[in-house]
Amino acid sequence: MIPCQDNEETSLLPQPERPIVAKTPLPWDQFWIILALNFSQSLVFKTLAPFTPQLIRDIGVTNGDEQRVGYYVSFLHLSYYVPQTLAVLYWSRLSDRIGRKPVLLTSSFIIATTMLSFGLSRTFPGLLVSRVIAGAFNGEAGVLKSMMMDITDATNLPKAYGYMPISAMLASIIGPLVGGSLSRPADRFPEIFGRFELLKTYPYLLACAVPALCASILWIIMYIRLKESVSIKAPPLEMMKQWLSRQSYTKRSALSGDGLISSWEANSEEVPSKSLRSMLTPKVLIVAVSSSTWTLFVVAINKLQPLFYATPIELGGVSLDPTRIGVIFATAGFASGIFQFLFYARLHDRLGARTMYMGGLSSSIPIILLFPVINALARAYGMCFVVWLAIGVQHVLIIILEMCPFCMAMFIRAAAPNRSSIGATNGIVQLVSGAARIIAPLSAAVFSYSMQEGRDAWLAYYFYMALAFLAIGTSLALPRDPSLWEERN
Repeated sequence: MIPCQDNEETSLLPQPERPIVAKTPLPWDQFWIILALNFSQSLVFKTLAPFTPQLIRDIGVTNGDEQRVGYYVSFLHLSYYVPQTLAVLYWSRLSDRIGRKPVLLTSSFIIATTMLSFGLSRTFPGLLVSRVIAGAFNGEAGVLKSMMMDITDATNLPKAYGYMPISAMLASIIGPLVGGSLSRPADRFPEIFGRFELLKTYPYLLACAVPALCASILWIIMYIRLKESVSIKAPPLEMMKQWLSRQSYTKRSALSGDGLISSWEANSEEVPSKSLRSMLTPKVLIVAVSSSTWTLFVVAINKLQPLFYATPIELGGVSLDPTRIGVIFATAGFASGIFQFLFYARLHDRLGARTMYMGGLSSSIPIILLFPVINALARAYGMCFVVWLAIGVQHVLIIILEMCPFCMAMFIRAAAPNRSSIGATNGIVQLVSGAARIIAPLSAAVFSYSMQEGRDAWLAYYFYMALAFLAIGTSLALPRDPSLWEERN
């Protein structure tokens, strides 16, 4: 018997081979509906954006004061985001109990009806009511992510998220064209729409009707083709009747002083989901805090960019007109969608969710530093090639930063206490992130304050740097691999 000869390259301990996990194919029969829903949801915002300022002017709420237009536009945006943030946890938890499909059907119905009512509104309170109802009853944002996690697994979820930017990108292209071209159609195309008195009376109805029609078509498709992705013990209507009966019994018991649990309640079968308090595990809290700090930073940067581009060079910006700003963001949106589609899943397979997430957050530091660098170059050389190159580099870094929410989805899935609590976990994360989304636009005031005479121009960048380090710091508690959390659930 010849003894084995050791050499310097021989490992002291046997190294087990890493098992090759087969990837599950995407369930395209259901996944394409999710992509269409994501498109429909994004289409609403992209369609409203081009004509909302003019709509505010037309209804006369500002009394001709141009400086108040932005105030009313911002208030209209908040009238949607605030009720949506307050209601997202309710809809997410409800989808765990009655299923995703009823909630998504409700959301599409609300999108269709509120968009039509928005186009038919001729007063600011009417516009406000439409957006408040749309926000309060639209649980699509959180439930859509939950359904994606239901129909995928850890092997194909990154690939699924690689397709999501495509539908958002199409909405970013189609929405502004619809909103800009079909608003006031009787004035823009008198030979086609000049005979329709309805469009003269309600000049923004046609633009609003397009996303409403899209949502209506999707409602029909979902009703026929969408399969429920969670297990429920009874149809939604039956569960609602049981819930109402239980509420009625609870009130009668409280009035009579009887604290015993009824035999019906004790024997009823419910979907095994956890209470809200038991959902607040350390894993869920880590994910929620990390997601919210990322959201706070990204939304703040998104609000800073157009303000920075429009600010005069001598005050700290680059003095770009609205047309150039629009081209920059349209090009960046197209590039981001293509990049995510082509490379996100491949990078995730090679690097892992946490490495990509930390890499995206690390890009926030040079993103901030490029703002004063761009302004300094513009002051010295004007809007030369080097300035445009710096702007391009900044947007490339932002594309890397925008991969973070897709990585976070892996941690949200892993943090859920069980499969029946994915919706509630998503709801908690969406609730905290929604609060950050509401607060973040206020950070633009820091930039305006720092640009005033006698102020430190770097004050705004110190502030944004603090937000970046906050996001990086909260992400350090994430595990190196989301599967480590799933193994311990």
